[in-house]
Amino acid sequence: MSGVEIAVELVALVVAVLLVTAAARKLDWSAPLCLIAVGVVASYVPGIPDYELDPEVVLLGLLPPLLYATAIRTSLIDFRRNRGPILLLSVGLVIFTTAAVGVVAWLVIPGLPLAAGLAIGAVVAPPDAVAATAVARKVGMPRKLTRLLEGESLFNDAAALVALRTAIAAIAGSVSLLQVGGDFLLAAGGGLVIGFAVGAIAAMIRTRLQDPVTDTALSLVVPFIAYIAAEAIHGSGVIAVVVAGLILGHKAPSMLSGRSRLASRLNWQTIQFLLENIVFLLIGLQVRRIMTEVGDSGLSALQLVVICLATLAATIVTRIVWMAGIGLARRLFRRHAWPWRYSAVIAWAGMRGVVTLAAAFVLPADTPQRAVLVLVAFVVVAGTLLLHGTTLPVLVRRLKLPPPDPGEDALQEAAVLHDMTRAALDELEKIRTPEDPEDIVERLRSRLQHRSDSAWEELGRQSALTETPSDAYRRLRLKLLEVERAKFLEARDSGMADDDVLRRILERLDIEESMLDREEETVPDSDRELRTPAATAGSCKHLAKSWPEVQPDAADVCAECVANGTTWVHLRKCLKCGNVACCDSSPSKHATQHFHDTLHPVMRSQEPGETWRWCFVDKQLG
Repeated sequence: MSGVEIAVELVALVVAVLLVTAAARKLDWSAPLCLIAVGVVASYVPGIPDYELDPEVVLLGLLPPLLYATAIRTSLIDFRRNRGPILLLSVGLVIFTTAAVGVVAWLVIPGLPLAAGLAIGAVVAPPDAVAATAVARKVGMPRKLTRLLEGESLFNDAAALVALRTAIAAIAGSVSLLQVGGDFLLAAGGGLVIGFAVGAIAAMIRTRLQDPVTDTALSLVVPFIAYIAAEAIHGSGVIAVVVAGLILGHKAPSMLSGRSRLASRLNWQTIQFLLENIVFLLIGLQVRRIMTEVGDSGLSALQLVVICLATLAATIVTRIVWMAGIGLARRLFRRHAWPWRYSAVIAWAGMRGVVTLAAAFVLPADTPQRAVLVLVAFVVVAGTLLLHGTTLPVLVRRLKLPPPDPGEDALQEAAVLHDMTRAALDELEKIRTPEDPEDIVERLRSRLQHRSDSAWEELGRQSALTETPSDAYRRLRLKLLEVERAKFLEARDSGMADDDVLRRILERLDIEESMLDREEETVPDSDRELRTPAATAGSCKHLAKSWPEVQPDAADVCAECVANGTTWVHLRKCLKCGNVACCDSSPSKHATQHFHDTLHPVMRSQEPGETWRWCFVDKQLG
């Protein structure tokens, strides 16, 4: 095949992915299912190239960057907090599924050795959380569930591939239990050591890099270095990639410049989007070749249907049984257990993906009934995507799981930004010198305060009748940027300045515009009360105190603003005396002034649906 033909096929894959995912998003359908369906149909169209899914290309070329892209976005703090449940899912469940599905396959496939049955069990064991987390974000699944599914997907591939390697060795000859344990420890230990080493070395190098292009280029090779190095010592390349990604993602805020982080984030989001979706399309394109090979197996169509359905059912049921067993065991031993609704959703979020099909192609050519096993793997992938992918959103809605509350997110964001702003203002007073122009210092104070105020203004939006000061600033500044960009285009078209100069100017405009744009409005759900986050409740003695209920002196107005003829943004109530006054985003800041006049320490939001509190003394949300 010529280079031109290869390039044309790659471009065709990318274009097909873009068209299908755009249509799926428009129709509110599952993109992975649509891509597989399009691939299946295309595989039978005359003239369509035969895209062979080489397992080595998937395991070495696609799996490392996909795992790394997920790992660098995974919170190491959350991972440590949930490491027990994640290990139960990513290791315990994989081993349980391998054994259970292996026995079922051994029973239903004529002439299949038990070792080959365990091999197909290991092949179908690891779920692909890509589709599950896509559904999770779409229907508003609780973040803890989303993080558990993402954490499971980071390590279950490693456990499954080790199990597959052992089963393949057993097909060729005898394998002792001691050897199995040794292989697993070597894979896990070697992967951890290489992952830590690659992550630490890459972090040390990237800390010294100032150029975003060079830094991004280095980040692109890190997952491949980790994977190849670990596999070279017979360790788990998957574990090495995940560990390196977790380390670099955790260290990114302190080791990279803002420009490098932005460039890296956008590049990896693009890579992940293309690779994930191309893989699902390639899965569908394998169907014709799989069916051709199955035709030589000597099994009837009815036998093949029974085999595929039995294996699919076993794959689904083992996950349900495992989750039920975990819940029962935790209750028996009086350990903290997930709510049964959480267990139900995790049990039903077992969609399989590319690793399953790639692992099936890894089976040696002399494996008994290899073509049938590959067909079984495809049916499990397509079946779980179809069954779980279409019903999981319904299950989440029926169970009425609480979605992430944008109002609480906005409250936490405002509290963190407030602390950051206070620290920066304190530092400004320390580092300023008498020679520093006062107008420059005041401009810095204003910018810092504006960022903090705009975050607080995101709260109480369901009761705001007029736009907030930050909204007005955003609206006006975006209009001005349009005028500036039009003038920039005039300068470019007339040749007024050199192209390099113009590119620097355009970069400044783009950066400022990106800071003004908001991805989504964080409007609190009007049916839910916006309370203080549990992590910060009672964070100081004033907030921990039980304040007696006092009636507000005004229901929905700031009396001082009314008297002075000024306006307010949001209202706050003093818990000591009931005084209702305006917030710090308001021109007069009467709530803060009330604290300075009376030293009453705690106020509560007076906005509808909000009960969060703030301590003026300790500057704490509680």
